[in-house]
Amino acid sequence: IRRTRSARTHPRLVYFQVVIWRAVASIAWSVLLLPVTSAVFVLLSRFSLFHPIHNIFSSKIYLLWMCKIISFAIIALQVMLNISFFHSFCVHSLVYCTMGMLVMWCASVTIGGRYSTLGIPCRQSESGEVVTCLNEYHLFLLLAGAFMGYSHSFLGVVQNMYYVSFQPIQQYKYPRFKGCLPMVLKCSVIQSLYSARNFAALYFFFGYVPKTWISSTLHLQIDSSLQPLDSLTGLLDFSLLYHLSISGTFLYFTWYLTVLLFRIYVTEAYSFPVQSTFTEDAEQCLPKVLAETNTLVMKFLALQDLALLSQHSLSRRLEVFSLSQPGGHPHNWNAISRECMSLLSELTQRLLAHQDAVASNGRVKSQSASIDTRSASSSSSEDVAETPRLSVPLRTPGSVFTSSVGGMHSALTAPFTPDVDSPFSSPAIRRLVGQQEPRSPWFGTVQSPHIMRRGPKLWSASTGKTARLKLSYLHKMFSSNVQLPEASSQALFADSQAHIWALQGLSHLVAASFSEDQFGVVQTTLPSILSCLVVLLEAVDRHFKLPHASSKPVRTVCSMGDSTYKTLRFALRAALKTAIYKITTTFGEHLNAVNISTEHRKRLQQFLEFKE
Repeated sequence: IRRTRSARTHPRLVYFQVVIWRAVASIAWSVLLLPVTSAVFVLLSRFSLFHPIHNIFSSKIYLLWMCKIISFAIIALQVMLNISFFHSFCVHSLVYCTMGMLVMWCASVTIGGRYSTLGIPCRQSESGEVVTCLNEYHLFLLLAGAFMGYSHSFLGVVQNMYYVSFQPIQQYKYPRFKGCLPMVLKCSVIQSLYSARNFAALYFFFGYVPKTWISSTLHLQIDSSLQPLDSLTGLLDFSLLYHLSISGTFLYFTWYLTVLLFRIYVTEAYSFPVQSTFTEDAEQCLPKVLAETNTLVMKFLALQDLALLSQHSLSRRLEVFSLSQPGGHPHNWNAISRECMSLLSELTQRLLAHQDAVASNGRVKSQSASIDTRSASSSSSEDVAETPRLSVPLRTPGSVFTSSVGGMHSALTAPFTPDVDSPFSSPAIRRLVGQQEPRSPWFGTVQSPHIMRRGPKLWSASTGKTARLKLSYLHKMFSSNVQLPEASSQALFADSQAHIWALQGLSHLVAASFSEDQFGVVQTTLPSILSCLVVLLEAVDRHFKLPHASSKPVRTVCSMGDSTYKTLRFALRAALKTAIYKITTTFGEHLNAVNISTEHRKRLQQFLEFKE
């Protein structure tokens, strides 16, 4: 019985079933955990040594009210930042400033006392009316919330907090959450203390500006009998600094917890069917999802599933090696191997283009020089000629969940694409990504057909359909010319977890085919696979000979930003050699019968003799 056309599975439906559901689940858990964190905040902010029980139970109404407000704020924050779209860093910062003020308003109402309202009665006028004065303590907390919101947005870009990395070793959600909870709390406390210190210094010098503007706008008097907070004696208030630090810790902990839950849910392994009984469901099968270009998170999940099935699932491996009925064609294996080799070939081209740029001091080499550089590996390109390669200049998108740019679709790309149109962009950055100055003699021409106008870009955690967060231009503000080679090396391999999975999946499937491939479907593509791996290995080896390419990154004390991309180039090199060893140790001397070039055969012989 064939299904009707209306029952066909659309790619966007698969995306909704996998990604959107996980984002909603992470938001739901963030909301469910809010009463616990709110209760701890109330306990710490309203605790009194002389009346501890009375103050805690008297704040029950504040707790319920604050939980409702904060729940809405968290849901709105997650929906806007993780599902909707943002087109600029300014909008992103503005939203976080608003959320920070909202959280601090709830915190000030919960604390009560002198922090409860913005206007307080201070004195009587000559006519006998009560004059409302500006409550600077309430204003201080509101402005601190806006400052912390901006700091969170800014540091999220600088520290790559929106970079979502997949764990090489999968953990269940609860153990991973419990293991990361102390780190989240520690980072929240440290960041709150830093933000409180910085805001206090900022308010000391410029606090009179918002205070004067708000008092004149809202027609609130300034009580001259009170010590102003934009003074040294006003800021040296232990109670004020304590409540500011506690409120900041609550704010950061709530946001960091939401980020952690989002990472855990989105990166959880998902099992795609290798093949479907109904042709209408082919879009949700593993070979089709591997070719996904609109939402890269689906491609990452598919590559992760490929690596797992190649190692741990015999029944699914047999489906990969099976032949189609009718016809007897290895469609599953052809599609999977083609996508993996295309992904690895794209990385090879990226590395060669980077090496050309570095060798010419940031400038694009001439066509003849580029041809001479690749004369040694010309034979290898013939062996993988059937592997599709990218031949058009592409700019990478700012979101991991969308990769279409101007109607063109790109493969997986790395983070930190500099925005060359940004006022922060420098000529060195433009030369690195391949864009020349209009007055440059190199402007308007492409001297090498091998150079692709590609720049690596941040793989953010936003799940927007058309998210275009230009996050990485701020990174250039903190990168000097000395750090640039190291940063560019990290950026080239920032998406290499996908390449590692492709290497693992491809090598384990090839090794398993030695005893499980009944129809010999792998033998037809084995020469191309071996050539593809050797060419990539040569490109990686040349890259590690460049300056700063092999240096270890500096570890930070505490940061919610993900820095795993900094060491992925080392993991990729190890995974690449492991993949080749997996194949050579399985096939042994049988590889001498494989039709590959003499140079590649010599390199594989090194692996057969365990000399690599």
